[in-house]
Amino acid sequence: MKKTSNAKKSPKKRSPGSSPRGKSRFWHLVGRVSLVGLVVLTGWVVYLDAVVTSKFEGQRFEVPSRVYARPLELYDGASVSVGALKRELEMSGYRTGNGTQAGTYTQSGSRFVISTRGFRFADGSEPRRRLSLSISGDRVENFRNLSGENTAIARLEPARIGGIYPAHKEDRVLVKLSDLPPVLESALLTIEDREFYDHFGVAPLSIARALWVNIQAGRVVQGGSTLTQQLVKNFYLTRDQTLIRKGNEALMSMLLEAHYEKQDILETYLNEVYLGQAGTRSIHGFGLASQFYFGESLKDLELEQVALLVGLVKGPSYYDPRRNPERALNRRNLVIDTLLANGVIEEVDAQKARAKPLDVTPKPSYSENRYPAYIDLVRRHLARDYKQEDLQSEGLRIFTTLNPAIQYAAEYSVANTLKDMERSRSEPLLEAAMVVTSRDSGEVLALVGGRDPKYAGFNRAVDARRPIGSLIKPFTYLTALQSPERYTLITPVEDRKFALVFDDGRRWEPNNYDGEEHGEVPLHRALSRSYNLAAVRVGLDVGIEAVVETLQKLGVTDPISEYPSMLLGSVSMTPVTVASLYQGLATSGFNIPLRTIRDVTTAQGESLSRYSLAVDQVVDPGAVHLVQYAMQETLQEGTGRSAYRFVPDELGLAGKTGTTDDGRDSWFAGFSGDLLAVTWVGRDDNGPTAYTGATGALPVWARFMAQVPQHGFSPVVPDGVQYHWVNAETGTLTDEHCENARFMPFVTGSEPQDSVSCSGDLTRRLKGWFEGLFQ
Repeated sequence: MKKTSNAKKSPKKRSPGSSPRGKSRFWHLVGRVSLVGLVVLTGWVVYLDAVVTSKFEGQRFEVPSRVYARPLELYDGASVSVGALKRELEMSGYRTGNGTQAGTYTQSGSRFVISTRGFRFADGSEPRRRLSLSISGDRVENFRNLSGENTAIARLEPARIGGIYPAHKEDRVLVKLSDLPPVLESALLTIEDREFYDHFGVAPLSIARALWVNIQAGRVVQGGSTLTQQLVKNFYLTRDQTLIRKGNEALMSMLLEAHYEKQDILETYLNEVYLGQAGTRSIHGFGLASQFYFGESLKDLELEQVALLVGLVKGPSYYDPRRNPERALNRRNLVIDTLLANGVIEEVDAQKARAKPLDVTPKPSYSENRYPAYIDLVRRHLARDYKQEDLQSEGLRIFTTLNPAIQYAAEYSVANTLKDMERSRSEPLLEAAMVVTSRDSGEVLALVGGRDPKYAGFNRAVDARRPIGSLIKPFTYLTALQSPERYTLITPVEDRKFALVFDDGRRWEPNNYDGEEHGEVPLHRALSRSYNLAAVRVGLDVGIEAVVETLQKLGVTDPISEYPSMLLGSVSMTPVTVASLYQGLATSGFNIPLRTIRDVTTAQGESLSRYSLAVDQVVDPGAVHLVQYAMQETLQEGTGRSAYRFVPDELGLAGKTGTTDDGRDSWFAGFSGDLLAVTWVGRDDNGPTAYTGATGALPVWARFMAQVPQHGFSPVVPDGVQYHWVNAETGTLTDEHCENARFMPFVTGSEPQDSVSCSGDLTRRLKGWFEGLFQ
């Protein structure tokens, strides 16, 4: 009989999920986790969807404002030199060629053939033309239209001189699909995304194919991203190579495709894609790239140019045609071969395109701000009417008054004259500033903020407030000459020492620069020779308040201390302020605010602002005419006569020197028939120099004037002013051929009443009914 054991067998252990209840718990947990994941994913997709739509439906791009120089007008008699015309063409991206293709020119000596591109100005479009002209004596002659709409005056498109950029420094020119050359869309899709119109944002087969090719090559040789993914990466995401970013890229690409048409996505890509670097600015989009590399509008590009731009998408730095031309050429030809293989182009077109050189412009046609000091002043003028964020993002077109030829001459004069000064003397580093305006209109044609015109730092022309010295004297005499019953150009004034003692016991004794006294001299000589003692005496006689009022009428807005030293120029001004002030002397007493802007338009050419000439007669033109006479004498006989070592004797000029204590500030302000220029030379630390206005600032000014074609100053005699032959030494009328005879202007009725003939006979001219007997 078998013995039965009473021991119980141990139960087998079960996994938690092996029991019905355990399985239920497990799947319940999986379901909860999945639900949470789904909620999170849904929330994340909703968030990404909001990101995609908010930017794509809002302002997609911050487009910088573009700043242009004034357009060069060409016609028979236009003032331009051979060198200036060539420089301006090159600034506008023109290339030497056969002169038949838009944007090219040929030169044979002084003869030019120019094929213009056409341009949309604020007042209308300028069509393309083919022009022929010659230059003789710095003037255009034999101007003809070889093709295009016939005209007596042609405007070249203005050179772009800079921009007002967003903080991220991206630059672009927006284009529409209708702006593309016919082959560009096909070429881009063939190279970057052949299934663009068939996929939904991502292309799994392309990704798999690229992965297989890369595995075989052992390195990344082909990308699988669609054009939409590239746009999302550039438009929304960072360039981090992580799985999370790639996942976001794929999701956002599908969302983008779900919301928007293919054409809209393609157009945005064309404007967003990165295609190069210009200093600190990044070049985005095909619109700007065509100008950056070829100086051409996108719609005008040829097949080989399109192929290069499409090839650059793969690596703008690696295939940079200026730094790596051979690499860029190979890439361009590969694109051409691919287009041929896919039936996009014909064999004959491919052969012709491959045979072409890269033909990119030697320098980018759209570089950094060419003239930072001038652009600085433009921005300050724009700030009166526009917000900074609009200037940085709305793509405005700003047409300025800058004349590139005059700007070049100003920069050259400043840089080279300072070098000559420092070579001849062991001077500390000198600095300078120059402002050049149109004498009649007050348009700022050129502005130099320092000896290095490309430096974008301290702008001395706008911000350096320095004592103006004797530049103030014409305004003292102008104040006096507005009282013709008391002062004329031949009124004797005392140039003798004196002292003023103030209530607090302080004593002020002005002196002439040379320390000499000149006794009793006629007013015109006191001004042209810049005698300090005479100027102070006249200023005290008419009243300091009256002199200040004259300055304020002519545009000075800063407060001026009414101390006697003000009469010798202790008042501080910037070169721009001085130019504005002297504009009143150059224009017969008009207050003409300086202008740097002619027009502002939208990117599409719609006019937003037109800055018309605004003038206001504030000072008696007769008195101004008398001061102009004395300022002409300053150049011919007085402190400015050394200017004629540089300029032709026949060029009529008017101006005034200015010097402060120890030569700390050397000034010259003067004008011709066309231009007004103000020059300052000194040191940034306000230290002394060895220069006066005549030896420091005047050579810079005169060298500039000698380079620029212009007319001499020949003032119009205003009503109420008559010229008479006088002997300024005796203060009497005289005959033309008598000794010391001068032909001088007088406000009618203020001329001398006594007349001395050459023989010395004295005749009194009586007024009233006696006057008829003597005439």
